[in-house]
Amino acid sequence: MKRLFASVALATAVLVGVTAAPAFAALESGVAAPDFSAQGMLGGKEFTFKLADALKTGPVVVYFFPAAFTPGCTLETQLFADAADEFKAAGATLIGVTGGARMADGKMAGASDNLARLAEFSKEHCRDKFPIAAVSGETIAKYNVVMPQRAELSDRTSYVIGSDGKIVFAHTTQKPDEHVTLTLKAVKDLKAPHAHTHN
Repeated sequence: MKRLFASVALATAVLVGVTAAPAFAALESGVAAPDFSAQGMLGGKEFTFKLADALKTGPVVVYFFPAAFTPGCTLETQLFADAADEFKAAGATLIGVTGGARMADGKMAGASDNLARLAEFSKEHCRDKFPIAAVSGETIAKYNVVMPQRAELSDRTSYVIGSDGKIVFAHTTQKPDEHVTLTLKAVKDLKAPHAHTHN
């Protein structure tokens, strides 16, 4: 019996370690954000997102989430949808990206269902407020957000990228609400008057 409890405790510790700590540190402020493009959905309709194009209109908030149709990612997306108008008013483009576009009810769908799953997730949880897209493992790696032991998935990390293409803010945590409040603050801070004036 003691051996059973010890095994359960070990398995729990491993699971907590895998889900709590990112494999890499997020990219630091001032670093050029890697350019990427991705197929996605807006209000259930397919589109192509290009970071370089989005930056032409102002800052971009890119939030990486592990997988569609999972509890934390669903809540995070709903919270971003609730605040989407505030991001827009602050001049920012908002997009959610995931390597787990095919996830639904804990199961991986076939590759042909990839965008179909995103379409469902977009309509149900983004509510036409902002787009979501499927990113490659290469993009996940470039942004240093690889989930431990699941290289095809990202951890939960959000970035604010300035219109100059450089990282302004990065945040990694499993708490969905923090991503919304902190990225929105970072975007609003970009519009605030500079503390220092030049004579």
